[in-house]
Amino acid sequence: MTRFALAAALAVSSAGAAIAQTQAPGVASPLANLAGLESRPSLPPALPPRADGVPPDLAFGAYQRGNFLYALLEAERRLDGNRTDAAAMTLIGEIYHDGVAVVGDDREASRWYGLASNLGDPQAAYELGVLLLQGAKGVAKDPVAARAQFERAAAKNHSGALYNLGIMELNGVDGKTPDYAKSAQYFLRAANAGDDNAAYSYGVMLREGKGVPQDIVEAAHWLKRAADGGIIAGQVEYAIMLFNGEGVTRDEAGAAKILLVAAARGNPIAQNRIAHLYVSGRALPRDLAKAAAWNSFAKAAGLQDQDLDVATAALTLDERRRFTKMVHELGGF
Repeated sequence: MTRFALAAALAVSSAGAAIAQTQAPGVASPLANLAGLESRPSLPPALPPRADGVPPDLAFGAYQRGNFLYALLEAERRLDGNRTDAAAMTLIGEIYHDGVAVVGDDREASRWYGLASNLGDPQAAYELGVLLLQGAKGVAKDPVAARAQFERAAAKNHSGALYNLGIMELNGVDGKTPDYAKSAQYFLRAANAGDDNAAYSYGVMLREGKGVPQDIVEAAHWLKRAADGGIIAGQVEYAIMLFNGEGVTRDEAGAAKILLVAAARGNPIAQNRIAHLYVSGRALPRDLAKAAAWNSFAKAAGLQDQDLDVATAALTLDERRRFTKMVHELGGF
């Protein structure tokens, strides 16, 4: 799923152009951009309906498998039989946006998204909102129109649209004064709809008391949800709370395990904290070679720590050897 990410202020992280309700007769086929294609390849026979009676989405399935040309052809075939097939329109928009099977064209993508959005497709409204918010070649930046599209998708509980509305409220993107309370509610709705980034953002707002009453226990709950969902910033924040017993039962060993995951994924804060643990021998066995290695990664990302530099300045020959080996292995060189 495409996601527009604005820099969150917390440091933790009207409709648009008029578009016809349905595809107008005589609209050029996307295949017009395929040079040298003399005839349409024959399509495989349709699969039987699923057990629940709903026909399989062959076009989207092909797109997911990387068979983009077949996905495009199948989407077009469906539109030939049903000029209001919003899902097919959305998929064609995505193909144009990604530049697969056709020459990339965000303006054409936005047109297909607009057609599908006007027919009620929440994913199309979300994708069009992203293009309008960012601006693209052939698509003018228009935060007001972007908000309208996000609201259209959010009305159908689209998690990405809810999340982006939360970011817009947080930062006042379209000229409005930041509204932390509205932002928090959007994040909560997005988190409940399955968005782990929103769970992280809502957890931070709870911890800081921004837009909602401060609630450390509830903050830990949502940050754990984000951490379990693989959000690196959530892993770091929750691990620190877990290490300190803040809003959750203290578990230094469990916190170290989470920090190691985040450190291996390149987070400099986690790398720095892990280095300190290896120096102190707290929650992890004391190991100056590993401390020096993780400190070097954090420093390479811009996080300087003089205390760690001093603590790891006098490595033994064996420690230097292990340090070098670890840096090469984790650094991939």
